[in-house]
Amino acid sequence: MLDPSETPDPSAEKQRYELFVKNLLEHEPSIRAFLRGLLPTWQDVEEVTQEASLVAWRKFADFEEGTSFGGWFLTIARYEAMSYRRRLARTPMVFSAEVWDLLAAEVDEDEHGPARRQCLEICLQKLDATSRELLMKVYSPGAVMREVAKQSGKSEQAFYKVVQRLRSALLKCVSLAMAKEGLS
Repeated sequence: MLDPSETPDPSAEKQRYELFVKNLLEHEPSIRAFLRGLLPTWQDVEEVTQEASLVAWRKFADFEEGTSFGGWFLTIARYEAMSYRRRLARTPMVFSAEVWDLLAAEVDEDEHGPARRQCLEICLQKLDATSRELLMKVYSPGAVMREVAKQSGKSEQAFYKVVQRLRSALLKCVSLAMAKEGLS
């Protein structure tokens, strides 16, 4: 038979749930921005955010009230992103562990990072498919510029010029978009 002192108080459970939801809603945008710096698409961000939220709810009893919910949730989200990355390891566009760590550190340091990445994504979409694919090849893990140049059928010098022009166009596009947002 259950001891009445051990039965959970429904109002305490409700307060606990409301506290979790309040904290989740407050910190979710910054978690999504952090994850966008680590994951290739917004769809991936959505999936990992949902998984991280579920894990956080399951572990919420372990959360020490008065400590940083955002930091705690960020840690969970980072582990979920790494887990997700391992599941995607068979795809050709997956970054190495070192690149993930660098991206994570950069995201932590750059307050305008989420907006900059969103602008970059928009600017990449403005490029024609051939140019976008070329840049993705150049920046894929383990890519060697000389080999990508050879595959493109251009001389190395001509290839470097093409890549430099694309980089400059992206930089100009992102800078203009950031300026329009007032985030220069």
